[in-house]
Amino acid sequence: MPQITSLTNKTIKELKKLQQKKYRQKYGLYLIEGFHTIEEALKSNQPYRYLVGTPEALNKLEIADIKADKVLEVTDEIAKSLSQTNTSQSIFMVLPINQPKSFSFYPGKWVLLDSLSDPGNVGTIIRTADAAGYDGVILNTGNVDLYNDKVQRAMQGSQFHITVLQHDLDDAIMSLKDAGNRIFASCLDDEAIHSNTLEPGSAFALIVGNEAHGVSHEHLDAADAKVYIPILGQAESLNAAVAAGIMMYQFVL
Repeated sequence: MPQITSLTNKTIKELKKLQQKKYRQKYGLYLIEGFHTIEEALKSNQPYRYLVGTPEALNKLEIADIKADKVLEVTDEIAKSLSQTNTSQSIFMVLPINQPKSFSFYPGKWVLLDSLSDPGNVGTIIRTADAAGYDGVILNTGNVDLYNDKVQRAMQGSQFHITVLQHDLDDAIMSLKDAGNRIFASCLDDEAIHSNTLEPGSAFALIVGNEAHGVSHEHLDAADAKVYIPILGQAESLNAAVAAGIMMYQFVL
């Protein structure tokens, strides 16, 4: 397996660029970090460009079937330079960005993210959707970048278990409706229905809005119904990921 010891190595310099969105888009690649997420990628047979790590970290991987020609062994210094955490596990994977140009929506359980800006919220919602048995999560172009390192860490590999799409939300809503899904929008509104009393059926999509501004007016208008979670105490509102998690489970239990 190739061994790299220099921070100025061409491949290492290219991998460091993947920490920036513009280079992820340019190369069509992104970087994940940490044992759990990488093991989930390997278990799910995700195609990958490189597996990168220190000798000690590579030896700790619990997956044995790894292609040696795709493994790059690096020094602790290089691993530290690639890491975007304070406590690096010194292991990384480079994967292709795989977003289909078209997608055939089908009846199921979906979450639509309308311009969320917090990467932790986006990743947590995707992870929760995976845990609650949803089919997929759809992000419009106004959301934080799906391949942001903070989103990746918050997802903890759930992106390899369910469909996660970056897609125009107007088109997604129309296509989901055509496929027989009812559309619900989270909203604090006089017309909204208490989320605990809703019977969504087996084919639906829940729209979760931006942390500060909520679901956009055009997407509220496109929904079949608005839903809300009552605030029983004095807090002004719930965190977007927490509210989404409550409703996701209410809709399927």
